[in-house]
Amino acid sequence: MFEAARKKPLPAFPRAIGIVTSPAAAALRDVLTTLMRRAGMVPVILYPAPVQGETAGAQIARAIKVANARAECDVLIVCRGGGSLEDLWAFNEEVVARAIVASRLPVVSGVGHETDFSIADFVADLRAPTPTAAAVAASPDREALSAEVAALRRRLARDMRRIVEVGAQRLDAATRRLLTPAERLARNRERVAQLARRLRIATAAEQNLRRLALRAYARERISTALTRGLRERGRHLDVVRNALAHLDPTQVLGRGYSIVRDAGGRVRTTSAGLSAGEPLDITFSEGGADVTVRTPRPPRPKR
Repeated sequence: MFEAARKKPLPAFPRAIGIVTSPAAAALRDVLTTLMRRAGMVPVILYPAPVQGETAGAQIARAIKVANARAECDVLIVCRGGGSLEDLWAFNEEVVARAIVASRLPVVSGVGHETDFSIADFVADLRAPTPTAAAVAASPDREALSAEVAALRRRLARDMRRIVEVGAQRLDAATRRLLTPAERLARNRERVAQLARRLRIATAAEQNLRRLALRAYARERISTALTRGLRERGRHLDVVRNALAHLDPTQVLGRGYSIVRDAGGRVRTTSAGLSAGEPLDITFSEGGADVTVRTPRPPRPKR
């Protein structure tokens, strides 16, 4: 019966609060005052029972059972003011302890003063040191709830303002993006014009690239042709040079021949027509000499 595991939690927001005590008890006024101050909006139901005397224990147990049978409240306060041990004895009786344990409603005990203890305190779901403390434990704090609600209201208002501001900004942005058909058509025309300009530029660039490619190809062909032509001209010049070398009269001078010229500079290939004392110029492969005909010899007859 005293195990903590079997004890029930108290409701945070009870719809109604039940009280088991004597209507004449001074503790009842303290409990009602506290409940009115903390949670005046919560109904309070009194289940009357004497809190001292020989039959008090049985009547307290009966009141607890009645409260559970009626199911009119969400939490039950069992209380009385201070007194002697004999005055508080009803809350030590087994019948009261078993009624509290059997209660489906959470039970808060507030018996006597803070230094007073009873079996009812140990089996209750929560033991309060005084009846006033029991009222505090069983009821929500209206002022604290009001402050919390006010804080939530302020937070909600702030969040709503933020949501409205964000929505207004999004609406403004959407409005700026929203165009009339004429504006959209004008914008599309401008877009088409831009694309057309880009297409013309791209086409012109492609044509330029083609021309450049053709020029490069032509330049390469011309360069190849020139190279081939120069090579052929070089070979032709080599042939001509060799031919000229064979025809060059100075080439034979190295083999022991010489060139004879008369005073007029004419090359004389025969002795015919020469006379004694006539001056001649002889050219060798290296150097030359001026000579005078002493006795001309007639040329040899051809075979």
